[in-house]
Amino acid sequence: MGYKSDIEIAQSVEMKPIEEIAAMLDISDDFLEMYGKYKAKVDYNILNQLKDKEDGKLILVTAITPTPAGEGKTTTSVGLGDALSKIGKKTVIALREPSLGPVFGIKGGATGGGYAQVVPMEDINLHFTGDMHAIGAANNLLAAMLDNHIYQGNELNIDTRKITWKRCVDMNDRQLRFIVNGLNGRVNGVPREDGYDITVASEIMAILCLANDIDDLKEKLRNIVVGYTRDDQPVTAGQLKAEGAMAALLKDALKPNLVQTLEHTPTFVHGGPFANIAHGCNSIMATKMALKLADYVVTEAGFGADLGAEKFFDIKCRKAGLTPSAVVIVATVRALKHHGGALKNELSVENLEALEKGIPNLLKHIENVTQKFGLPAVVAINRFPTDTEAELKLIEDKCREYGVNVALSEVWAKGGEGGIQLAKEVVRLIDKGQNNFKFIYSEDDPIEKKIEAIVREVYGGDGVEFTPAASREISRLKKYGFGNLPVCMAKTQYSLSDDPKKLGWPKGFKVSVRNVKVSAGAGFIVALTGDIMTMPGLPKIPAAENIDVDSTGKISGLF
Repeated sequence: MGYKSDIEIAQSVEMKPIEEIAAMLDISDDFLEMYGKYKAKVDYNILNQLKDKEDGKLILVTAITPTPAGEGKTTTSVGLGDALSKIGKKTVIALREPSLGPVFGIKGGATGGGYAQVVPMEDINLHFTGDMHAIGAANNLLAAMLDNHIYQGNELNIDTRKITWKRCVDMNDRQLRFIVNGLNGRVNGVPREDGYDITVASEIMAILCLANDIDDLKEKLRNIVVGYTRDDQPVTAGQLKAEGAMAALLKDALKPNLVQTLEHTPTFVHGGPFANIAHGCNSIMATKMALKLADYVVTEAGFGADLGAEKFFDIKCRKAGLTPSAVVIVATVRALKHHGGALKNELSVENLEALEKGIPNLLKHIENVTQKFGLPAVVAINRFPTDTEAELKLIEDKCREYGVNVALSEVWAKGGEGGIQLAKEVVRLIDKGQNNFKFIYSEDDPIEKKIEAIVREVYGGDGVEFTPAASREISRLKKYGFGNLPVCMAKTQYSLSDDPKKLGWPKGFKVSVRNVKVSAGAGFIVALTGDIMTMPGLPKIPAAENIDVDSTGKISGLF
């Protein structure tokens, strides 16, 4: 049973027609837009019809600091949703869309794994309903209009050395990180240094995910800062008269995509910003729709709780007026042993010493969720066959000392059945009602103080060091009136600190902020730390080398 690949498992299960999945949520045909038999978009106008309906309970699935050993956050999210359905709860799952870059690169797809998957997994991991392409087209339309404006006389007096807007492509392509364009004579534009981002790092992606409706989308697009004038004033997409056409490209992409799990639990898969450089959560639109259509909504945030969960709370929940009801923190014995210094080829061997050294990473994430953000939490141990009873007991004992329960999750091998213990604990926590949700900082705090609060409270650091360039940019952004925006930290996902080599729960470190920039449309300040790239590269052996399609159109090699 456990030896089939993810794609083989996904292809062996018969899906229900998407109309049947929609009917489970009482979505009428008037709001359903079909993309073949098993995918549909749901018109956001359904929210007007549901506005007086009480929201369901929002459950966030997050994780410890990620390691090469893997944690299984999406798998746990899907399995938990199936388990809640199994115990009789009306449930919807809300996840992010995968990016083609990681699918063909090192990470693979993002639809769960084993018997806890969202299907059709091939479609979701590849073109799906075209949302990524629409986002890329809107991004690149703005880039084209910006460079055309400069070529046609530059009425806005834009300084070509201070252009901040990049083109994008949904592929890991390091060759495009830094380029020179506009070469070979005046007819081909104005020569300048430029570069590409991956589509999921585009501000358009963040905007799509944070927009409440089409008018809000247009307003956010209008506010995008694309660069600065020669006298150092910001230039916006609105000044280039680009927001209407961009919104026209995005009007269908704004509608959440409805699919299903292997066990037919309704699932929205919509939006997919990176969590180490953007805010790492699915769309507000899909989350709000799910909350109106179900009693329990399971969603996830990218990477560890220091990145995805912090941004989910401080950015998404703040902007959307959401209050989570409970948090699941996913960990594996293997990953915690890695944090404790065990070598990758030794993770399958019992090692209580390494495990004990690694557990503090989990404990810091528990502290953040329960004490810093004031939310009830449960630890989900994503069980591997090599985990020993002694190792599992050690984690359980340490978590109990921290005041949280541990639930074993075996959803990879058993689907929803393997998540019933976790589902019951989540329901118990929600019913208990001990929720003191709060943010880490106030929007009125100065930019430096917001960054300092995240570093000290969430990362456990001793403070922040701002480079002269970062300090200058912060002063400039305050002058332009951006000082009251929340902060989105661009930081390595591999450590609580900004140094990927510092595993576990590092102490005595400071975070260096090398620069800051404004995503004025999305409505947050990005603080850049470490060596974070907005255009990844492919690994030595890309996953793409093993992906194929046969003469019947059946895809293999996706995982």
